[in-house]
Amino acid sequence: MAGNSFKTLDDLGDVTGKPGLVRVDLNVPMADGKVTDDTRLKAVIPTVTELADRGAKVLLLAHFGRPKGKADMQYSLEPVVAPLAKVLGRDVGFMQMPDHDTIDVLPNGSIVVVENSRFAPGEEKNDPGMAKAIASFGEFYVNDAFSAAHRAHVTTAGLAGHLPAYAGRSMERELSALNKALGDPEHPVVAVVGGAKVSSKLDVLRQMVEKVDHLIIGGGMANTFLAARGVDVGKSLCEHDLTDTANEILEAADKADCTVHLPYDVVVSKEFAPNPPTRTVNVHEVAADEMILDVGPAAVEALSDVLKTCKTLVWNGPMGAFETPPFDMATVALAKTAAALTKEGSLLSVAGGGDTVAALNHAGVADDFSFVSTAGGAFLEWMEGKELPGVAALENNQI
Repeated sequence: MAGNSFKTLDDLGDVTGKPGLVRVDLNVPMADGKVTDDTRLKAVIPTVTELADRGAKVLLLAHFGRPKGKADMQYSLEPVVAPLAKVLGRDVGFMQMPDHDTIDVLPNGSIVVVENSRFAPGEEKNDPGMAKAIASFGEFYVNDAFSAAHRAHVTTAGLAGHLPAYAGRSMERELSALNKALGDPEHPVVAVVGGAKVSSKLDVLRQMVEKVDHLIIGGGMANTFLAARGVDVGKSLCEHDLTDTANEILEAADKADCTVHLPYDVVVSKEFAPNPPTRTVNVHEVAADEMILDVGPAAVEALSDVLKTCKTLVWNGPMGAFETPPFDMATVALAKTAAALTKEGSLLSVAGGGDTVAALNHAGVADDFSFVSTAGGAFLEWMEGKELPGVAALENNQI
């Protein structure tokens, strides 16, 4: 995923008066008709304003929710138009269906949201006929939605087979950050992988042990690895049926010269609730009626020292049950260490995944990381080493 293996807006010539099909992510959380988090709307600003200022007719393609190929109006993009206009600071139109007569008379610099692409049954099937039909409305295609790049849909991949294709500014920035983190990183590289279950991160763990120098495992999945090493984890969340798999990953790490770090002291409680009675113990001292809910302070200090020896950090998943105090302490402490190292210039830090973004925001350090990806599935599949159809379509574009 080299930084120059796809075209960017720098490679796009004069677009004055030309309609451009721009795939963006407008799939924002809403409640009572209002956007509750406009992060994804703000992400489109650089690409959309640049193209509009260059005189293009900007036709925004996006999905919203899962309408399953039908025009289900509870998933209409129309309620997103006004919040997007506010974020952009300029007028934004809305179009149910593209048509040449309407597009022809749009003023140069216009911005128009096209209705939910998933209303069409061919979108999620990457239907060639639909791709050709949609492509006829534009003279160039820009993909600025990395968060949807793991989908082989018409608007994320198919259009690149019919039009000159370019990465938007957010997509370009994301791919550049990811390339620096794992494609061509500065070593030593450390990965923090947390979360509830090993089963949801198996491919990530297998990929990481081949690519990084240090792998820090936290969250509920650490319990499965501790159990694989013969530790009695009591009532803790643990996938006992995956202990053999955990041992295979540990053996693969040994062969790849990757050091795996598991907690040696932990915070335990008999109940999973806010601020219950807790104790901090060595992992070998967990009682039968206790559950591990966070990494202990001694282990966090040791893990912070590991970060200080590294040049690159990739982070996905919390260290403990961070949504429930006091089991956020390890995540917050380690995140603050990473942020401080990033600010002083000794660490390149890239993080992604829904829980991770929430945890870094909770710690108040999201803005201090080198790059925080809001893409969930696409970020995870990138960590798994899978080809992302939306990125491959840009890289393979020869038009």
